[in-house]
Amino acid sequence: MKDRILEKLKEVEEKRGIEILLAVESGSRAWGFASPDSDYDIRFIYRHKKDWYLSPWDKDETIEFMTEDDLDGSGWDLRKTFHLLLKSNAALLSWSYSPIVYMENEKFVELFKPLADACFSPVAVSYHYLSMSKKYLEACRHDEVKLKSYFYCLRTALTGKWILEKGTVPPVLFSDLLVLVDDFTRGKIENLVALKATKGESYYHANDWELFGFLESVVTETEDRAKSLSAGKADKVEMEKVFREILAD
Repeated sequence: MKDRILEKLKEVEEKRGIEILLAVESGSRAWGFASPDSDYDIRFIYRHKKDWYLSPWDKDETIEFMTEDDLDGSGWDLRKTFHLLLKSNAALLSWSYSPIVYMENEKFVELFKPLADACFSPVAVSYHYLSMSKKYLEACRHDEVKLKSYFYCLRTALTGKWILEKGTVPPVLFSDLLVLVDDFTRGKIENLVALKATKGESYYHANDWELFGFLESVVTETEDRAKSLSAGKADKVEMEKVFREILAD
């Protein structure tokens, strides 16, 4: 499938007159708990030729595609990327740490990743994941739960816990988050990971109310403590310098 993904990305480059600087997987396959019928969630950052950025007019800064063979693609132009980075956009930060990389410009990654780390705002990203985990928690408050929703709740809740305890950009790989839980809870979750690998996206599973209680306590703790977290340390002067350097490469 990687060859098919690369073929599609090259097609997008040629058709839109862009260069893809980074393309990664950003979904259940990157998180490490894909179902057999999971889509491929391809996310990418791209740049145009320099003259494109000299226009006074607003332009489309997003490219999206969906193919018949389950390739779900979405990309952001470099300028939009920097605007989102200034706000410590959680999705963008996660792209920088995806374990599955399809394309990368080494110079771009060398310049961009330290900037992403510097722009990381614990309070902003924590609230992002808190909002998501509260929504998924309510979706899981039933005797039978869509296993996909359960994992989305697990991932977002544990990501919030990571930010509280570690204060760093959270890892993308779900298994890396499990260092935050006790062995008993970890065993429950790992059994569910093994089960999800055999079930389709629409599979419903009996709720483990003990595990649900754990999730509820994690979300409550995050809500109580998130407001005390620090903001990011974005330096707009340094960001502009890096932006120009990427365009000049």
